[in-house]
Amino acid sequence: MVTSAHRMGVALLGATGSIGTSALRVLERQRDRFAAVALTANGNQQALAQLEDIWSPAYLGLVQEDVEAPAHWGRGPTSLVAAATHPDVQVVINAVVGAAGLDATLAALRAGKRVALANKETLVMAGHLVTKAATQFGGALVPVDSEHSAILQCLAGRRPDEVRRLVLTASGGPFRSWSAERIAEATVADALKHPTWQMGSKITIDSATLANKALEVIEAHHLFGVPYDRIDVVVHPQSIIHSFVEFVDGSVLAQMGVPSMELPILYALTWPERVPDSGVPSYDPVAQGALTFEAVRHDAFPMLQLGIEAGRLGGAAPAVYNAANEAAVARFLDGRLRFAGIARCVASALETLADRPGHTLDELQAADQAARLHVQDHPGE
Repeated sequence: MVTSAHRMGVALLGATGSIGTSALRVLERQRDRFAAVALTANGNQQALAQLEDIWSPAYLGLVQEDVEAPAHWGRGPTSLVAAATHPDVQVVINAVVGAAGLDATLAALRAGKRVALANKETLVMAGHLVTKAATQFGGALVPVDSEHSAILQCLAGRRPDEVRRLVLTASGGPFRSWSAERIAEATVADALKHPTWQMGSKITIDSATLANKALEVIEAHHLFGVPYDRIDVVVHPQSIIHSFVEFVDGSVLAQMGVPSMELPILYALTWPERVPDSGVPSYDPVAQGALTFEAVRHDAFPMLQLGIEAGRLGGAAPAVYNAANEAAVARFLDGRLRFAGIARCVASALETLADRPGHTLDELQAADQAARLHVQDHPGE
């Protein structure tokens, strides 16, 4: 048990984003257990300065080097690694969006720290390198995604050979009931209207395409060692059941809770223990009403199957999928690509680049860069 005299040091990478903001609310309620030792932001200098006044962390870092910042702050992408490996940090919450979070995750694990991982791209790009680093250097990898946290809680130390199947739930996003033709013409404003979660723009678009669920399938494969043919996805619009685990005897366990990222963040910080926390309302099944489930419409959401197939291929294919998706989503958000063009760009990148080698970090980063360049040049039609 952590006492007020010996609090656990936390590095929060991406402190000003949606996950970071939720994590800070958790840390505020758990100040007797945790201390915010290091905070980083991408480019929001003003918000990070406000957090410095509130938390007085030992280290602050701003990733974007073209943004003015105080001289005592760390600067550039290396500030993520510096925060993650700070000597007074025991737990690193990686809430960075995109491939930029990979180096910090690897550095933290190699330093023997616990990584509370909300950065999907880390495991998607380099799952075999990340899990190897955790095993080799004594670090721990604990998922923050609500779906993977749910699976972790359902497994509760069970052996891998007891698991028959993992079932990830998906809200269905804003286009769950739209026709494929209508989805193809969706605007940025349409895609950012998520029905149940408040998230950053990139992950909200990923939810609209179901790319986020493809990334989560790849993550689940690496986190829990379950083959792709035993990982399923089902649409659950209420977002109350966060995932299921089916065991070999036919029993099915599900983890439930109100849709709040504060729940999995707290569990990642305290795992395998549970501690009291009054920040999230209790689940009221009567007030909630019926829970429903639907099959995924793969014809309307091709990004899901594209990602799963990339995961099956292995090598550099998942890195290509992830990078191409990031680049295509950026084009869509900037108004330079139609919604249907996201899947077209990603499919083209995979067709061209999926067979590249992906054994080393250098090879994966080269594939990542090649995929981004491919999408920049693709017409998207």
